[in-house]
Amino acid sequence: MRPELIFPVCFSSLSPGQRQLLTTSDETFVPGRFPATVAALQESLQLPAYFAELARLEFALFQVRETGVAAMPAQVDRLTINPTLQLLQLGWKNLLSLLPEAGQAGEGALRPEEELVLIYRQPADGRLVLRPANDGDLLALKIVVEQIPPEAAASEGQVTVGRIDRVLDLATAEGLLLKPPSAICRNPQTFPRGEQIPAAYFAAPVFTLQWHITQVCDLHCKHCYDRSDRMALPLDRGLAILDDLRGFCRAHQVQGQVSFSGGNPLLYPHFLELYQGAVDRGLLAAILGNPAPRAVMEKILAIHKPEFFQVSLEGLPEHNDYIRGKGHFARVLDFLELLQELGIYSMVMLTLTRDNLEQVLPLAELLRDRVDLFTFNRLAMVGEGASLQSVQPQDYAGFLSKYLAAARQNPCMSRKDNLMNIILRRENLPLFGGCAGYGCGAAFNFFTILPDGEAHACRKFPSYIGNAFEQGISAIYHGEPARRYRAGSAACAPCPIRPVCGGCLAVVHGFGLDVCQDKDPYCFFAEAPAGQGR
Repeated sequence: MRPELIFPVCFSSLSPGQRQLLTTSDETFVPGRFPATVAALQESLQLPAYFAELARLEFALFQVRETGVAAMPAQVDRLTINPTLQLLQLGWKNLLSLLPEAGQAGEGALRPEEELVLIYRQPADGRLVLRPANDGDLLALKIVVEQIPPEAAASEGQVTVGRIDRVLDLATAEGLLLKPPSAICRNPQTFPRGEQIPAAYFAAPVFTLQWHITQVCDLHCKHCYDRSDRMALPLDRGLAILDDLRGFCRAHQVQGQVSFSGGNPLLYPHFLELYQGAVDRGLLAAILGNPAPRAVMEKILAIHKPEFFQVSLEGLPEHNDYIRGKGHFARVLDFLELLQELGIYSMVMLTLTRDNLEQVLPLAELLRDRVDLFTFNRLAMVGEGASLQSVQPQDYAGFLSKYLAAARQNPCMSRKDNLMNIILRRENLPLFGGCAGYGCGAAFNFFTILPDGEAHACRKFPSYIGNAFEQGISAIYHGEPARRYRAGSAACAPCPIRPVCGGCLAVVHGFGLDVCQDKDPYCFFAEAPAGQGR
């Protein structure tokens, strides 16, 4: 290859005589020797003081280009440094400003000062990356090269382990490190690909623990599915669960999330300690609760902004306050305004019943500019919810069609119910991930833990899969009860959209059916099997 193609910036600034002297000093031009040749002749040829370093930089860029994406392994079994990486220690700072490939990463005046530069290809698309290395990059590389456990790195640096995890995760997100694929993935024998459903719906990058840390609540809603009196969560056991969750998620190559719920999680006496504990362990933290005073929210923000704060409304003011208590609707609207002011992502959830079916779209319109996301779950006739009336199954398909049509005009309206995919398929529109992003995610990309350690596949119905105080999260997740719920209903097995559907197990249970055998009584997919519904 011609030298000017390997060192284009260098050669563009050389005179013809300088080019001849530099390329004929050896009998045969060897690109790898060129930087040393430049260094030897730099003074005599009156080249800029940085010229030899620029040649080193261009040669490293050439090597990465030549390496190409072919050097990228299809999969790794542990955290690994990107094999295309060139880490270059230069004696001049901001040399990247001379390379057009560096873009904005190369801004700044040249000066004689040491700088470490990273050059590599992105694993996803092969794109070239050229940028100065920062302290986080160097720490991530050191941890991987020396195989330092994150806990040891955190102890040595006197920081939280979550901070170390975030350094490694950022290096992975930027392509500097390669990591194994998520181990939270569907069993291909029970979840076949069906009709070209994207691979993204078969493996989850995040595992969520929906954690009901207290049964104490300042409301008494008419559809509450559990008012049982359970042992209060001891703080030390709560912190141990957070350690367990972090370990499970790191071992399974996923990001961990805790969705604090209850009761009202903010009424748990050690809520801030648990919230801080989740953040310190690098876990995403979200809150499913009731409206809270500004002072409480500011204390939470002082620790870390939650991923979202979810509250509930059950319809327009009169009906909502009948279900949740007088004045609740107004308090929620005031609280949504506070969340907007504080920059916290807000979500409103509605439990769909026969009585509020016609109020959903008007409520969504009222919330249009007040909330980031609005959606609904169907009533699970469990606990006190058994006294309410579910939507008539024959009315449901028509309601979903109206909801999806309205959602196209209202940005706050989110798709959640799995059965929406039936309509999307019928209209030849792309399918979405369904309830939990992977159809029914019960015991797949989430499960629930109660204050006394009981674990359930889904909080909306009794679905016991173990006890976190006795077994640990990994043992529960891989146990037979969790596998059974994760497999879903046998009636859905032949359905082509099953990976993004599977109905709602809680609704199936509420109708007195077998969640492992019967299909969702609301299913209106004409091609779906009849199942064993009674």
